[in-house]
Amino acid sequence: MWNVVGVAAAGATGALAWAVRGKSSACFGPSVYRGPRDRKSIALTFDDGPTPATPALLEILRKYSVPATFFQCGVQVRRHPTIVREVLAAGHELGNHTDTHPLLALKSPAFIHAELAAAQQSIADASGIFPRLFRPPFGVRWFGLRKAQQDLNLLSVMWTTIGRDWKEPSTVVASRLLAGAQNGAILCLHDGRQTITNPDVRNTLDAVAHVIPRLLDQGFRFERVSDLLCRTKWRNG
Repeated sequence: MWNVVGVAAAGATGALAWAVRGKSSACFGPSVYRGPRDRKSIALTFDDGPTPATPALLEILRKYSVPATFFQCGVQVRRHPTIVREVLAAGHELGNHTDTHPLLALKSPAFIHAELAAAQQSIADASGIFPRLFRPPFGVRWFGLRKAQQDLNLLSVMWTTIGRDWKEPSTVVASRLLAGAQNGAILCLHDGRQTITNPDVRNTLDAVAHVIPRLLDQGFRFERVSDLLCRTKWRNG
């Protein structure tokens, strides 16, 4: 009897863990982690910005005429509204990454809604754009997120491959991205480090500068997430 209960409990725990962290899970709201496999296209995404390092990243993207999607934190947006406008003016896409980058697990629906709504408003105040795409901090979803997404008209975007650039050297980050390159892939990187004011993201910049020309040589096309998903109505308002 206790073995049966234990197995059932373990199964329930595993199912919840997948619902919360599984990149293909849509249990807590509409969510995607890749685009179509029939086009040789990839989306570069950057979380945790904007920061003073973002303009250097924009310059790398400009050099190769590569568009990207930036999932921004409200607190960072309020620090650097001019950089938000620079991102948008360069042709990139803005996304919501919550206001203060909290772990959403175990938080109340009201807390989750407030975090997403505050980021939406801060991004709109800085850019004139209400994002249509959302990325949960740490890739963690929770109860109440579906309603918040519905109210704010947000689609959750996970990733196909994550660079782990907050902890790994640029060579490892680049290797992870190149290994994860495939049709429809969404690659996750960071132009910030959670809500640190002036983070060191040199390893991210080095990895991006290394990876982009190699993927272009392989015939990949870079697209914003909404374009990759063939959902142009989601892009920048």
